[in-house]
Amino acid sequence: MSAVRVLVGTRKGAFILTSDGKRQKWNVSGPHFAGWEIYHLKGSPIDPNRIFASQTSSWFGQIIQRSDDGGKTWTNPGGGPTTTPEGMPKGESNKFVYDNSPQTGKPLTTHQWYDGTQHPWEFKRVWHIEPSLSDPETVYAGVEDAAIFRSTDGGHSWQELAGLRDAQGSKWQPGAGGMCLHTILLDPSDPKRMFIAISSAGAFRTDDAGKTWKPINRGLHSQYIPNPNAEIGHCVHRIAMHPSRPGVLFMQKHWDVMRSDSAGDSWNEVSGNLPTDFGFPIDVHAHEPDTIYVVPIKSDSEHYPPDGKLRVYRSRTGGNEWEALTKGLPQENCYVNVLRDAMAVDSLDKCGVYFGTTGGQVYASADAGDNWAPIVRDLPAVLSVEVQTLP
Repeated sequence: MSAVRVLVGTRKGAFILTSDGKRQKWNVSGPHFAGWEIYHLKGSPIDPNRIFASQTSSWFGQIIQRSDDGGKTWTNPGGGPTTTPEGMPKGESNKFVYDNSPQTGKPLTTHQWYDGTQHPWEFKRVWHIEPSLSDPETVYAGVEDAAIFRSTDGGHSWQELAGLRDAQGSKWQPGAGGMCLHTILLDPSDPKRMFIAISSAGAFRTDDAGKTWKPINRGLHSQYIPNPNAEIGHCVHRIAMHPSRPGVLFMQKHWDVMRSDSAGDSWNEVSGNLPTDFGFPIDVHAHEPDTIYVVPIKSDSEHYPPDGKLRVYRSRTGGNEWEALTKGLPQENCYVNVLRDAMAVDSLDKCGVYFGTTGGQVYASADAGDNWAPIVRDLPAVLSVEVQTLP
């Protein structure tokens, strides 16, 4: 029988939850990296034992950790301090390399790099890690301020895919959470195609493995920016796809739930009968490409469920028509939030759906959302939830 491993990143460490295919009893391991913010953990789709973690501290900075035994032990593949140019800070733990300084042409540190106009571009943290679908040594990282990096040596060293910032990077602006590259989607049918999302710049696509990028925001409307229909400037919270249909994308925007049937070339709203179209996560059922999940939040100033009722909404028609999933979820006095990377699905039959809250609960449904139960409570605020289905 298959097993499930749920990877949970929180404000104060990482937790790993495991269960057999019945998904009724759960073992909890953690906290790993206690006291550190773990913005994201993600397992390799090729090697079930390999997991990457983004470990951040306002005092010690940013580290990428890797486990090759399912989270039992961890190593920093960067191997300790790196060599930095004269006059730059020492002690970086992973070798994020920027080779485009207009002044020296030398690599800079993880603290700053140059955007070609003599202005330093600050690097605060890694928001999202995305292992390759085909090579266990290749992994991508999305960072704040917004940029994307690739490692081809298992996280030992990283190189920026600098072409992204040529996609009108001077027009990007930070959202409330910062100017973060928070979503990376790899197209399983085309290894050269990738989608990313940035708050508050929008969604972008590459068709040449990251050399060049194009904005894919046509059809988005954001009334709080100077030009509501601008090509750049939309606050995209998350995008999702089903691997069997990578040309169809779903988006949770700052306001509006959107769908694209053209790999992002154009978008249409599918908010339908949702009680509010503001939220952060969006995900797709593992076996039903038209079944999608969102968690509506009251508003951009009130980050909690409408009426204090925690409800996941499911559409079985790819949007427009939505049903509230409430069984097992608190329906009064609930004022938690569910962040953009805090929802995931497994690939078992029936599909399992998982999400974590800022109140420290992780909820799971083993029947595609019909019934829910907390599988762990009282964790620090949950930042991310990912799932590995194990043999």
